[in-house]
Amino acid sequence: MSIREQIEEHERDHLSAYATLSADSAGRRRPEEPCPVRTIFQRDRDRIIHLCRAFRRLAQKTQVFIATPEDHIRTRLSHTLEVSQIARTVVKALRLNEDLAEAIALGHDVGHTPFGHAGEDSLDEVYRHYDPEAHFAHHEHSLRVVDVLERDGKGLNLSQETRDGILFHSKGTSDIRDTIALVEAPTIEAMVVRVADRIAYLNHDLDDCLRADFLQLGNIPSSILTVIGHTHSQRVGNMVRDLISHSLDSPHLSMSEEIVEVSDTLKDFLVENVYNSPLILREAAKAQRIIANLFEIYMEDSEAFTQISKQVPTNTKERARIVCDYVAGMTDRFARSQYLRYFLPTGYPSFEAI
Repeated sequence: MSIREQIEEHERDHLSAYATLSADSAGRRRPEEPCPVRTIFQRDRDRIIHLCRAFRRLAQKTQVFIATPEDHIRTRLSHTLEVSQIARTVVKALRLNEDLAEAIALGHDVGHTPFGHAGEDSLDEVYRHYDPEAHFAHHEHSLRVVDVLERDGKGLNLSQETRDGILFHSKGTSDIRDTIALVEAPTIEAMVVRVADRIAYLNHDLDDCLRADFLQLGNIPSSILTVIGHTHSQRVGNMVRDLISHSLDSPHLSMSEEIVEVSDTLKDFLVENVYNSPLILREAAKAQRIIANLFEIYMEDSEAFTQISKQVPTNTKERARIVCDYVAGMTDRFARSQYLRYFLPTGYPSFEAI
């Protein structure tokens, strides 16, 4: 019996009846010989970490604050790692498949644009301008990244369960109450990642705002702090423990009414006072102009387009698809550098050496 088979046997003997077993996976779109050491979900995780360049670029993509000089503010990569840690804690406690949850969590945002959701909204708008039948959503693009774009078009060939979980994770600004109660998940591990994503960003976005003096602790409604805590670790810990305690030995996730209400109150507070605040919206508008202008230059300028693709598209829709993939994959830093390249004077000639 191989090491992988021993792990699969251990899963059958020790995981919850509601867990997704590695041995029962629906497999990959392109069949492969199984690894003698790692399960199919372990290989998914490893491919995202080792082979996925989009995963590494998350280190230079915005979570909330655009172009901040503060080194300790979260990026899209640190957000991803926090989601993974929370998801793993929950699934381990519930005796679910930790490897599957980790793979989904690590891959869930690889399709995110530069400049966070501001970039996503702008890319969706400008993409529709050139192809009215198209649209852009980061969770769908994350699946496109792992299926099509990585490894020079070969994709990562992930398992069906990991792919489904990546596509499923997005919930926008819907209430966590609706997410838990009304949404049918492809696997319970996928639902854990979906809820872990909400727990992570609510708490780390609040923590970043406090660190940056964007908010003061006194600005936060006392009803939130009283229930989930006055420190970051208390807030995360209380939400995670509540989720675990109300979901044990169940095919569905659940949280106490008190924690659900406070979580949605915190979400609404951040939407009003952070995500839709005048300062954030002003910076977001600048970022959106960068995205729109870059998309337009690659669509309208043949020389600029040849810098990003060797393909010769036969129509506008094909060209827009190539441009969308390219712009979505940019980091904040690279998008800004390309904007400077195409839209600001170079300052040539320079007389500094004279």
